[in-house]
Amino acid sequence: MTANSENLKLVHGELVHKLKRRVRIVSPVLRKDPERCYILEILLKKRPGIVDVRSAPAIGSLTVRFDPLKLPSASLLTVLDALLGNVGQKNNHAAESAGAVVDSNLPEQEHNLAIEGMTCVSCALLIEMLLRRDPRITLTNVNYASESALIKGRLGKDEAIALVEKSGYKAHSFDNLAQRQWLIAKERQRLKDARNRAILSVALSVPVMAIGMAAPSSRLWHWAQHLLAIPVVFWAGKAFFVKAAKLARQGATNMDSLIAMGVGSSYGYSLFSLLAGKRGLYFDSATGIITFVLIGRYLEEKAKGKAHEAIRKLVDLQPQHATLLRDGQEIVVMLDQVSVDDILLVRPGEKIPTDGIVLEGLSSVDEAMVTGESLPVIKQAGDKLIGGCINANGVLKMRVSAVGNDTVLANIIHMVDQAQSAKLPIQKTVDRISSVFVPSVMMLSALTLGGWLLAGASFGFAFSNAIAVLLIACPCSLGLATPMAIMVGTGQSAKRGVYIRNGGSLEMASKLNYIIFDKTGTITEGKPEVTDFILAARQNEETVLALVAAAEDDSEHFLAKTIVAYVESRGVQPGQVESFENIPGHGIQARVDGLEVLIGNADWLQDLKINVKTLAKRAAPLAEQGKTPVFVAIDGKAAGLFGIADRPRAHAAEAIQRLRRLGVEPGIRRDRR
Repeated sequence: MTANSENLKLVHGELVHKLKRRVRIVSPVLRKDPERCYILEILLKKRPGIVDVRSAPAIGSLTVRFDPLKLPSASLLTVLDALLGNVGQKNNHAAESAGAVVDSNLPEQEHNLAIEGMTCVSCALLIEMLLRRDPRITLTNVNYASESALIKGRLGKDEAIALVEKSGYKAHSFDNLAQRQWLIAKERQRLKDARNRAILSVALSVPVMAIGMAAPSSRLWHWAQHLLAIPVVFWAGKAFFVKAAKLARQGATNMDSLIAMGVGSSYGYSLFSLLAGKRGLYFDSATGIITFVLIGRYLEEKAKGKAHEAIRKLVDLQPQHATLLRDGQEIVVMLDQVSVDDILLVRPGEKIPTDGIVLEGLSSVDEAMVTGESLPVIKQAGDKLIGGCINANGVLKMRVSAVGNDTVLANIIHMVDQAQSAKLPIQKTVDRISSVFVPSVMMLSALTLGGWLLAGASFGFAFSNAIAVLLIACPCSLGLATPMAIMVGTGQSAKRGVYIRNGGSLEMASKLNYIIFDKTGTITEGKPEVTDFILAARQNEETVLALVAAAEDDSEHFLAKTIVAYVESRGVQPGQVESFENIPGHGIQARVDGLEVLIGNADWLQDLKINVKTLAKRAAPLAEQGKTPVFVAIDGKAAGLFGIADRPRAHAAEAIQRLRRLGVEPGIRRDRR
């Protein structure tokens, strides 16, 4: 049925389509104005009888699905027309951005900013809405829990920061790890300040509340209440009034607005009553409100700090200094002074300063904190190095291939950031509710005051009830629950070496059917041990072990250390090494006590015309069990075989069983070479 057949007219739009449970209108008020469409959707969804609302800002179209039993179509159209009229009176904020010209020649950039000064979810929603008004911005995502903003558009970083600070908040870039370290230090200071404010507020509020409950008749006690309340309201609670004032100048509100109005009303009314010599003082309410909110903010900051722990640990992986080789001299410099193609020296036990390529040296590098691979990796000329990993026991000379945001570590941190700031579908629904919550609470508070006065109650009684409505209703828990759950989930995962790419991946994890493990260091301990030693025919066990221990003692391979530890546990004394050579990719060649000792893989020994067929048959079952076979030859003859394995973690079997009970089938990725 079309609108023409019904002869229905709208003042602020046109009804273009009407069915029994759905109507569609087109209005010039909505055309090319996503913000108006967004606000109208929120307002309509609060109405009983509205099932769904969809808008198309490009053409100014609005489609509403409704229940005709709860909301007749005539009533719906009346409501629509009234809302369109109200929304149409909203200032056209496009004029505010008239000076912002979109430069089509400027490439789209992505900026990650830390936002300082957000006190509730409404703050994040306000910043996000203000940023979306700028025509240069194509995407913005402000997250209260992580106190961060992701901004994409054709504008520079300084311009993005200026836009945020224009809305009354402070913004800082954390594009590189050095800036992140500064922000982490500032976060610790902010937590300390929040604790100090909460402690002072508690110390002064307790006597104020005690006096209020005792209700003494002496005015000296009333003035004592006032004097104790002053530092709580105007020092500990100063931030609430400052933020509320900044938002008021922009015609916006948030949770701070509720607190400022409640505390200001309580304090102002009490001061007037005190000066007029009347009773009914509310200094205890004013200080109590601020105290409880500050305690809550401190606990909230502490919880967010714990959720950020994963990021802090990743940032701490990067060293602060690097040893730069220049003109034959070793110069210790700050990491920010290192550039691509610089030559660095990394000594045993030091962290790799940044990503690069080995020019000289041989060493094993522990990459567990970055790659999750618990076994050390042998690095030699031509191999890639990852910044933040630990150089074990050799000296490496490296050429820098990436710095700052281009390193592997920076990208992992960025990935965790994105996961923690991602908005799941359920959170978007919560955001819509929270964005209209504060104005609704203010309206309810005013209605409460007016209702009690009309009912004949005293002003003091009506006022106390209005203040209670204003302050008890807090949208922060509603809006903080989902992002905090994401932060804690991704943070705990990152602490255990599992990095979740984004919020969508986290949500999708609940629907997994299969999960594939990388065996080493994941379901195993990452600490290889010799589980088998097979001696070839006509060989003396103690002699072979002594020769092997001496040869492997000069090797930097992690399996060599495992074999040496095994021999030492058997109480065998190693022989005397006369020469040693590492054969990359194959094994080692050494001369011990006048005998040639070869230790490596079967293919290499066979290439050297050494018959290892008998030992190879014994090695096959070991390989099937996931063990690593290491062959030994002495003076051109096969002498023995080691089986090396990584033991399963203590709770690996239990974890796999739990996955199966959840309906997830586990598997193991095997590297077949």
